[in-house]
Amino acid sequence: MIPKIKDFTIGTNLHNAIKVVLSAIIPAFLFSYLGNLEVGLTMAIGALFTFPTDTPSNLKHKINGLLVTVFILAGVNLLINATYPYPFLFYPIFAILVFILSMLAVYGQRATMVSFAALMIISISFAHIHKGLDMLEHSGFLLAGGLFYLLISILFYYINPHRYTELQIVECIKLTSKYLKLRGDLWQLDSDRKEITRKQLVLQVELNDIHENIREVLVRNRTDYGSSHQNRKLLLAFISLVEIMELAVSTSFDHNKLHQKFDAHPKVLMTYQSLAYNLAKNLKSLSKKIKKRKQYIQKNNLVENLFAFEFAIADYEKTLGEAEASEGVHMLSNMLHYAEKQVEKIKTLERAYTTTVKLKDLKGRDKDLEKLSISQYYPLNTLVENFSFSSLEFRHSLRITTTLLIGLIIGKVLPFENVYWILLTIVVIMRPGYGLTKERTLNRFIGTLIGGVLGFAVLTFEPSTPILATLTILFLILGLTFNPSNYKIGTSFITLHVIFIFAILNPSDGNIILYRVLDTFVGAILAILANHFLWPYWESLNTNENIKNSIEANKNYLKQISILYNNKQGINQEYRLARNQSFIEIGNMMASFQRMLQEPKSRQDKLQQVYKFTVINNALLSSAASLGTYTQSHKTTKASEAFNVVFDKIIKNLDAAISLLKEENQPNEIDAPIDDTFNNSFIELKNIREKELRQGDVINSQEFKLKMQEAQLVIEQLVWLTNLSENILKTTKNLLKAEKQPENNTLKTFFGSNSPEA
Repeated sequence: MIPKIKDFTIGTNLHNAIKVVLSAIIPAFLFSYLGNLEVGLTMAIGALFTFPTDTPSNLKHKINGLLVTVFILAGVNLLINATYPYPFLFYPIFAILVFILSMLAVYGQRATMVSFAALMIISISFAHIHKGLDMLEHSGFLLAGGLFYLLISILFYYINPHRYTELQIVECIKLTSKYLKLRGDLWQLDSDRKEITRKQLVLQVELNDIHENIREVLVRNRTDYGSSHQNRKLLLAFISLVEIMELAVSTSFDHNKLHQKFDAHPKVLMTYQSLAYNLAKNLKSLSKKIKKRKQYIQKNNLVENLFAFEFAIADYEKTLGEAEASEGVHMLSNMLHYAEKQVEKIKTLERAYTTTVKLKDLKGRDKDLEKLSISQYYPLNTLVENFSFSSLEFRHSLRITTTLLIGLIIGKVLPFENVYWILLTIVVIMRPGYGLTKERTLNRFIGTLIGGVLGFAVLTFEPSTPILATLTILFLILGLTFNPSNYKIGTSFITLHVIFIFAILNPSDGNIILYRVLDTFVGAILAILANHFLWPYWESLNTNENIKNSIEANKNYLKQISILYNNKQGINQEYRLARNQSFIEIGNMMASFQRMLQEPKSRQDKLQQVYKFTVINNALLSSAASLGTYTQSHKTTKASEAFNVVFDKIIKNLDAAISLLKEENQPNEIDAPIDDTFNNSFIELKNIREKELRQGDVINSQEFKLKMQEAQLVIEQLVWLTNLSENILKTTKNLLKAEKQPENNTLKTFFGSNSPEA
């Protein structure tokens, strides 16, 4: 219990909640003391609604983003108040304003939050319509409240500028540790490899998101303000984590083959599994120490674990004899090589937090991160291009505009006490995707009900105004703290906060709880119905595009690997960008699958295909990255003509699948028979492999062993890549056939089917 409380107190959610609550209560108390509480509350609202747009970034982007927000909030409030008395003018402007603000989401996370804050201000404007100079003053005080929040936010930034990034690094280490632990689980003889693969893909989605968050803050801070010691430390830690994850994904083993070969010698596999688990344990221990800002002491001696695995390999070779054990030793040596590289990277990560980090320690790798960082650019054509029903944001903008209009009309026609609560509920819970809206609707209603019951219980004791004021501040802090992580609990505390605010301002109104619950219920029902019936955007509509993007990203990455293997000139920016895009697209496909699971079963007609493509493409990425990683870290032999023939066939298979998804190919172009050149290339590769295995007379040659390792890895990866590319092409054909003959695939049916293991 105590550790959980400590984690709660040092988290960024509580830090942000305190920041915004201070920005709200200081003007409220100050103007209350001066005898003008309404001004203080207006400024508090300005601060509260500016807060959502304070997304993590460097100081320059923070200031610019918040300045734009406060002027937009003041402007839309003024426009609503000015046009409200003229219905013929108000309703068109209201609809256009809501639609355009909702469309801002096409510009990314910060713009999405600006849109959300502006829609919240529009909704709460109906709490009290101002006229004449009053509306100018009201908008001015909203502006002042937003600017005051900006000031407080900058002060907090300077107090602890690196804490958010540090905690994001902690979370990244923890998730990476979980991923390595799952890799260790694969060595269990009776392990459920399909379930482990699913969990790994889910973790990859989370890690992709957190990598983007860290890159956004950390790299831009370095670019704009130079490199401090703390920034260098965080940069080195982040670079190491990205490399650990990429190495893990890029190193795949055929567990079935390994178990068949080594189950009679369990010691060697158990020793390796122990090493794999200790890699994860050290990362987990490091994450805990960084979070608590305590000195890190290595939990397990990874070098000793490596020696133990080396001894196990030597014992295996001694038991079977050099000739008979040669292939097994090569397989185990590849596993050892992976483990050595991983230990090296984990030690680099540990050094970032135990020693002073100098600029030379980064070895120029920080420059590569800058190239991967997405520039802040908001072209008008991005907005124009999304004015189409194929755009998720366009459909959502139409939907939320229509729903808010319906909510406003219902609130006016029927005797609702506070119409703006209906509108606020719609804005807060309605999301572009059906699943998230449904989940937030349920959590908001339950949270409001819990808060209402607790609020009623507290008010029956008729607490004094100072007690209510204290509870109001406390519940606001708790509500804002829990909202990002547990929406149900956060909503309960926010409801208590609102109830006590009204109890202070209007103690004679005993029906406030009933009004709050009723208005929330109406808003929630409107939101869920709208998401189901008004231009819904089901994930299946975008399935083919997601699949195409993933295959295309992997194809581009494979081309870069081919260039690398042929030229031997080291990796360049194009290689890194292609690799990064492949990881992102796999994450996008898995995220689409997760969203589809939340949709009605009647809309999950492509569930099986999405997951199958995700698994196959992830396996292809893993195999390709394995070949790329090996080429980077070894002096490889000249690429043979047979290598390039096989590689070209792999690329052609992927091109054919992409063309099918684009509906560019005729069936006879895709179904063309495999030519003799390709078959001969595989025969040539296999003959070379068999010939090398038979050369037992030079088995002790170190140079020969290195060539054997290369031959084994390259040929096995080429065979695996070819099989996967053919599987992708075949699955693409099946997908397109299924579209002509729709069927209702269920998750139960899917998990009973066969799929390749990553």
